[in-house]
Amino acid sequence: MLNRQSASLLSELLIMVFHIFLVMLLSGVGSSSVLNSTSLEDQLFQYIDDHQEKFVETLKKWVAVESDSIQPAQRSEVKKMVEMAASCLRDLGANVTLVDMPVHEVLDGRNISLPPVILAELGEDPLKPTVCFYGHVDVMPANKSDGWETDPYILTDIGGNLYGRGATDNKGPVLAWIHAVSAFKELRKDLPVNLKFLIEGMEEAISIGLKELVEREKEQFFSNVNYIVISDNTWLSTEKPALTYGTRGNAGFSVEVQGGERDLHSGALGGIVQEPMSDLIALLGSLVDSSGHILIPGIYDDVANFTEEEKKLYEPIEFDIEQYKVDVGVKKFLYDTKEEILSHLWRFPSLSIHGIEGAFHEKGIKTVIPSRVIGKFSIRQVPHMNLSTVECQVKRHLEKVFSERNSPNKLRVYAEEGASPWITNISDPQYKAAAKAIKRVFKKDPDMIRDGSTIPIAQMLQDITKKSVMMFPIGAADDGEHSQKEKISRKNYINGTKVFSSFLLEIAKLHKELLRGSK
Repeated sequence: MLNRQSASLLSELLIMVFHIFLVMLLSGVGSSSVLNSTSLEDQLFQYIDDHQEKFVETLKKWVAVESDSIQPAQRSEVKKMVEMAASCLRDLGANVTLVDMPVHEVLDGRNISLPPVILAELGEDPLKPTVCFYGHVDVMPANKSDGWETDPYILTDIGGNLYGRGATDNKGPVLAWIHAVSAFKELRKDLPVNLKFLIEGMEEAISIGLKELVEREKEQFFSNVNYIVISDNTWLSTEKPALTYGTRGNAGFSVEVQGGERDLHSGALGGIVQEPMSDLIALLGSLVDSSGHILIPGIYDDVANFTEEEKKLYEPIEFDIEQYKVDVGVKKFLYDTKEEILSHLWRFPSLSIHGIEGAFHEKGIKTVIPSRVIGKFSIRQVPHMNLSTVECQVKRHLEKVFSERNSPNKLRVYAEEGASPWITNISDPQYKAAAKAIKRVFKKDPDMIRDGSTIPIAQMLQDITKKSVMMFPIGAADDGEHSQKEKISRKNYINGTKVFSSFLLEIAKLHKELLRGSK
């Protein structure tokens, strides 16, 4: 039996061992044997919950910056916003470079420099995968007089929704990524991946100069990147998360008909001249029929086949057709089933007529025959349509229709700037990791969706870097990007931060398994 002194020493020794174990547990020392990834997730999630007011306050400060990239007069605000984002990344410990962009000439002969682009790096462990996040901190124009119920540059919480310009496009998601990384830092946990950030301030103004920068950095900044993530779109639903694997491209066109040297009076000359507007209406009317079918010969020849495997992806998608009609304010769609609607929104081309330049458009009637009118339309392209081929098909068709009218007027058809469609492989590791993270946070498997709009950065990054690109949205379908009711819900903002932190753990784990399996 132990005597009293020995028992006391043993008791002190056990207490000391327990204290050492507790310190190790709380500090993360020896975490590989004490903590598993799930308990680390719980710590991250708890930290994010505990600091959500701070995260909302940061978003409020970002929304207050009127970083409108469309209007040159606001360029200083865009630069201010880029510098604020750079400061946040430096606070994380990132190595931040602000890359100066070429001077861009704007109206009135003034030269206004573009805002710099952020290239930031956090970690360089060769044993870890490297994830690059792309985002933008500029916004579309917004004024209270446009119809906003709140000041667009004062983040306003109404019923759990955070209203403000840039809340969902794209300041909220950019901050969610930053906050996810900050959770690791504040808990003194090593990031499971190397992280890079590509953040710009001209996305809403077609990312002027960004393509050239990415091409220059292909063998430098992007050389060791394994995965690229973009969080700049929304779910299809208001409740069910989604991952996006494709977008449509866009080709814009102008068709111009020139008549005489000046406008004419319809009373004096109507009936004895071939009117340019009549020619233009006939040309525009030849492009698409009442069922939405494009009438340009050959336009569907290169559209990718709709496979049975692809159709199966549509089955689990939650999509309320009647609610969708209410959301967009129409009584009827051209199609009646979920598969028909989504496939014609995502993976079949569409043609939209946008307007006519040179025609009288105010109230009342102006009895003038315009001498020159220009019709504007665009075609949303899909894989595997080729932009130059589409341009040739459009011009050939319109020239044929015009020649059949025997008009003495002059025709000119020209293409505006276009963007290619984007599609990627949902079997890529980062899609699997993101799906696991979504299931962990939202308790639901994500919808695998495509986007009917055009997000040029996805295809551009994929083409130049040859890396795997994923679109990972946290905004809901009713977030109203670019509208007078833009918002992000507090729930999505905070849960989005959690899901990004979980994704970093999941992609690190999956990447390690892939490397182990390849040996």
